[in-house]
Amino acid sequence: MHTVEHLIAGAWTAGSDRSMVIDPHDGTPVTTAPAATPHEVAAAVAAARAAQPDWAATAPDARADALRAAAGAVEDACGLLARTMSAEMGKPEAEAAASIAAGVGTLRQYAELGPLRGGRTLGGDPGALDLMVPEPRGVVAAITPWNDPVAVSCGLLGAALITGNAVVYKPSERAPATGWLLTKLLAPHLPPGVLSMLAGAAPTGAALAESAVDVVAHVGSTAAGRWIAAAAARTGAKALLENGGSDPLIVDADVDPAWAAGQAALGAFANAGQICVAVERIYVHAAVAEDFLLALVKEAAAFEIGPLVDLRHRAAVHGQVVDALDRGAKLLAGGVAPDGPGAWYPPTVLADCTDEMRVMETETFGPVAPVVTVGSFDEALRRAARTPYGLAATVLTGSMSNAHWASQQLEAGTVKINAVFGGAPGGAAHPRRGSGQGFGYGPELLDEMTATKVVHLEAPPGGW
Repeated sequence: MHTVEHLIAGAWTAGSDRSMVIDPHDGTPVTTAPAATPHEVAAAVAAARAAQPDWAATAPDARADALRAAAGAVEDACGLLARTMSAEMGKPEAEAAASIAAGVGTLRQYAELGPLRGGRTLGGDPGALDLMVPEPRGVVAAITPWNDPVAVSCGLLGAALITGNAVVYKPSERAPATGWLLTKLLAPHLPPGVLSMLAGAAPTGAALAESAVDVVAHVGSTAAGRWIAAAAARTGAKALLENGGSDPLIVDADVDPAWAAGQAALGAFANAGQICVAVERIYVHAAVAEDFLLALVKEAAAFEIGPLVDLRHRAAVHGQVVDALDRGAKLLAGGVAPDGPGAWYPPTVLADCTDEMRVMETETFGPVAPVVTVGSFDEALRRAARTPYGLAATVLTGSMSNAHWASQQLEAGTVKINAVFGGAPGGAAHPRRGSGQGFGYGPELLDEMTATKVVHLEAPPGGW
């Protein structure tokens, strides 16, 4: 059992209005956490504001050394973090450890990149000097999700800290002990007030988003992201958002249907479907549809997953499946919540889906693979484009011309050809429409955390 606390101005405090987190494996309690009040939010923001100028004035190499030391502490505590993450949100411990290692790598990447960043000079009057200088934005509110809590947090916190910002961090109320332990590992390497942590649910996040911060960086649902964007418009803060998606997978007529089914299963069922860029809609060419569905059912039967994060989320996922069945979809695998404790839900395959079903229109965020059979590659592209989201998309094809055409036509931040996951380190993209705004990863995230000042310098009459 973890007892989470707030970190404000370098001091840990118990807080009040405590809530319980339940292990989704077996329904046992694992964490109690407080909910930060508006007064505590204001205190954390004020502490960050007071600490930020000295942190910004710290030499970049010294900030990088602090981040490297923090990364080492997280790496050393990987086992404890992985066990806690698994107990709070269900990810198997081995997968949790791999995601923590990715977060450690991100901290180290930013520690290397941060001191190398600089401004540039502009060509102008030979008697003057014109500079473009990047500066920290000030105080960053980082509001992070439960589905990959360490890796995402390391990205936002690392980028904000290395560029000289102070951070007020709110981990998800579904994984508060994971965020609390991460903070306990990072904070000793930073001056007091540079990193604060507040536990709490939506009201705490809302109070933080409406406070006197300079950036609100949020990874989570589209509904929350839109509310944060509106709040930031009122306060003048920059909103940096990576939000929901309903990512399509297109299966062309010329691919091996068994291989394509393996890719579809990985994309739809990994982490029980609780991945921002999970496969949520599948459009398969009629020429291979029958063999693809047979293979996908076999993949679903063999795919091992952890539970969903909690019973509330399981009910939402199952509700989308029931809606699809009521509207004429055919259940080929899964679709029934097992009896007993925990929030388990099986890999589920639905055939004969239509675009009007909720499972096709909105983000499911569960281990559900809804399949639509199409008559042509162009039809698949058209139907895949019918979405309010624009996070990622995948195309499985043996045609280079179709791959190139799809990469141009799909309105998504990331288009993957012949692999549902993968990519070079440091990749970053702009999500489209309801999926967010701004770079959330890679070296470009450092640019999001800074503001550029232009300095024009001339000597006074008569010289210096």
